[in-house]
Amino acid sequence: MNTKAASHEFDLVITNGVCVTAGDVAPYDIGIKDGRIHLLAPSGSLNRANSARIIDAEGAYVTPGGVDCHVHLEEPALFGRGSSSDTYETGTRSAIAGGCTTIVTFAPQNKVEPSLLKALANTHIKARGNSYCDYGFHIMVGNPSEQALSEMKTLVENEGVTSIKIYMTYTALQLRDDQILSVLLKARQTRMLTMIHAENGDVLNWLTDQLESQNLVAPKFHSSSRPPILETEATNRAIALSSLISNTPILIVHVSEPGATLRIRQAQTNGQPIFAETCPQYLFLTRDDLDAPGLEGAKCVCSPPPRDKASQDAIWTGLSNGTFTVLSSDHCPFNYEDAERGKKTCITVAHPAGRFREIPNGIPGVETRLPLVFSSGRLPLTKFVEVSSTGPAKLYGLYPRKGALLPGVSDADLVVWYPEARRPDIVVSNAMLHHATDYTPYEGREVANWPRYTVLRGKVVWDRDDGGVLGQKTFGQFVKRGPSLLGRIWETVDEQGEFDVAGL
Repeated sequence: MNTKAASHEFDLVITNGVCVTAGDVAPYDIGIKDGRIHLLAPSGSLNRANSARIIDAEGAYVTPGGVDCHVHLEEPALFGRGSSSDTYETGTRSAIAGGCTTIVTFAPQNKVEPSLLKALANTHIKARGNSYCDYGFHIMVGNPSEQALSEMKTLVENEGVTSIKIYMTYTALQLRDDQILSVLLKARQTRMLTMIHAENGDVLNWLTDQLESQNLVAPKFHSSSRPPILETEATNRAIALSSLISNTPILIVHVSEPGATLRIRQAQTNGQPIFAETCPQYLFLTRDDLDAPGLEGAKCVCSPPPRDKASQDAIWTGLSNGTFTVLSSDHCPFNYEDAERGKKTCITVAHPAGRFREIPNGIPGVETRLPLVFSSGRLPLTKFVEVSSTGPAKLYGLYPRKGALLPGVSDADLVVWYPEARRPDIVVSNAMLHHATDYTPYEGREVANWPRYTVLRGKVVWDRDDGGVLGQKTFGQFVKRGPSLLGRIWETVDEQGEFDVAGL
């Protein structure tokens, strides 16, 4: 037994910092023991505590670790020949370097696979022993077979997986409306949250064909193939389908434009359990970024595409007024220079300059999500914590273990930012990032702060000034999740778990 270590009252103390939660900003010292928040004490009172380590955070904000519940790792592209560039090892390494301590990634089921449990098992193999941060899984449903639907109860009760994702676009995963209703019905019965990618896939395929017939195939035409009305229409349809199944809770992911935002706000005002997510690409990029020279615009191809400045302002407003519960990265990286698995798979003999239809959709962002938004000054600190940590933890059944600073309850997952007086001048470059991707869409952007320390379950895993990544890829743990805690969304289910389909 290590008697010296056992004699410490705390494993780690963070003293003289200003703690920020979703509801308060106040100076506290934090005492950490056995991986949990053990004590919040008056500022400065623990600076001489009996602790294995003390971090003096004088003048610095201390926030709960980031919770990013929309991250794609080790997945094939949804069309073409691409494959995402980050493994669980490199993606989670990037996460902790950007202040993110918990991610939820996807276990994809393809169109020909009947089982959801098999998709989950395959993804566990990829992640186990290869994660720098804690992690959970959503199930990506491509084939809502009778077997798949029957397995949803097992996912919730035995596997700690309480959310699924479905698509209204992408031929490889697109579900028809009747299939969506079957999924929503079973999700309601099993208390799973359904995430929906809301774009009208049939119309965007038609538009893409029309553009190609006129040889309009450059990256910038990706935006033209996915105009805002396609997102607004699909969002409205998703909300209507939800209402048909007794207002079963849904989350509209990566919302990019004002029309969809307004429709979501209207549903929320009417008391419907409709939640929404947005991402940094809809706050900091525009469609002009897709119109870069040559094929450079492919670096910013994602779906939905970035819009315009007015849309950015609408999304910021939605974050401020509560329309958006979560701010996620939708980290889905593909190497730009890779012609076998990356962005340049769109280059063919027939289209030597590239063809937007074949560009793998997605951009990197798990490491830059928190610094970009924290530095923007567009959100109050409490709202920043709410949408980047506490909100997702509650929505996805991780709270209060994650996303909070509650003594005796919360994991000691923390970010210590630089104090104003000592913050470095930081210009984002790909060279400073820790993913396995050869570019960042935010290259050259100035940010006002960056995580100085990232702490995961009481262990300093990132120290920007002294060693960088200090954690190990075996330290991250799989976290079983419970049902969503937001909005008392399951109250209408009766004691037998039954409900009415509207109109029947």
